[in-house]
Amino acid sequence: MMKFIKKGVIVVLAISVSLNSVAAQKTLNKGLYKKEMQSFHAAIEKNFYDKASGYYFVELDPAKREIKSGFKREYSWLWALCSMFEAVNEMEKVDHTINLVDPIFSNMKNYYDTNLPKPGYNEYIVKLKPGLRYYDDNQWIGIAALDVYKRTKNKNYLELGKNMYQFMMTAYDTTLGGGLYWRETDFETKNTCSNGPGILVALKLYELTKQKSYLDTALIIYNWTNEKLQTPEGLYYDNINTKDGSLGKAIFSYNTGTMLQSNVFLYELTGDKKYLNRANKMADASLAYFYGNGKFRDGYWFNAVLLRAYQHLLKYNKDTKYILGFKKCVDFSLKNERNEQGLFVGKDGIQNLVEQGGMLEILARFAWMESHYKVMFQ
Repeated sequence: MMKFIKKGVIVVLAISVSLNSVAAQKTLNKGLYKKEMQSFHAAIEKNFYDKASGYYFVELDPAKREIKSGFKREYSWLWALCSMFEAVNEMEKVDHTINLVDPIFSNMKNYYDTNLPKPGYNEYIVKLKPGLRYYDDNQWIGIAALDVYKRTKNKNYLELGKNMYQFMMTAYDTTLGGGLYWRETDFETKNTCSNGPGILVALKLYELTKQKSYLDTALIIYNWTNEKLQTPEGLYYDNINTKDGSLGKAIFSYNTGTMLQSNVFLYELTGDKKYLNRANKMADASLAYFYGNGKFRDGYWFNAVLLRAYQHLLKYNKDTKYILGFKKCVDFSLKNERNEQGLFVGKDGIQNLVEQGGMLEILARFAWMESHYKVMFQ
């Protein structure tokens, strides 16, 4: 009888220890993504920001800083600052006491190019031998600026969004029936990466101003992109050649991300359920294609753009499978893809500022969701 009682006590103690361990683990994990976001941001600033010049470095390794046309460009390309601009805006949503957006915007002013037909941002620091102006870079700035305006009501960012819209529309013509080119002076391709974010800029302006012309523009670009660049599975090819109509068939997560979010936004703004139905189908296809193996298929920043769409969709489709599928990849990266400096190495060991900014946005978005959708993170 005593042996039986002792065994029972042991079992009870084991269960108690196990439950306490689970509770302790939950306590340790509470606020995990916010802590990761904060420490990672500090690592980026320590390793990429150059106090002497006031610029960010483009690559962690000095030997990899690009030489283009015989000129070494060691500082950040505009694209990388776009990724940081988007990321720090998400950080400010998590922590209302910090001010990170304005300094990044000030840094981007070094890339502002007033050349005709419309002012826009150059790919590189203007006084240090600039290059081309990419329409998608300017659209990413417009998207983030309008998000900042919606949150802060700072009219400077609304004006910035309007200016980015005006610049991007210089990319439109009727070749192949419409659509936006990828970069200035290059008329070879029209890309999903310059049309998808263009739709979002127009939709965000429509949401904020109620000017129907913005919605009309969004629908024109949306319909063209679906007709020319959507895959049979509901994802998106990279580009279409304007000379012969051939397709660049690479499939990236960010292209699906902008188009998926465009559908969610169109449902939100018009109430037409066909857009929500399309968004749900695209989300299913993208979940299997991009996150089926538990690791990111392409770069962090590309995935950050698709995460925006999943997070937006969660307002209208409460199925958590998209976020949880994405979460597996985030957790894998947190465990396996960081170096001794606290930076993420990612695919092929790449350590540039674009990808660091992408992961910073991902962690910031998960930090926000962690506090707003607590059931998902238990």
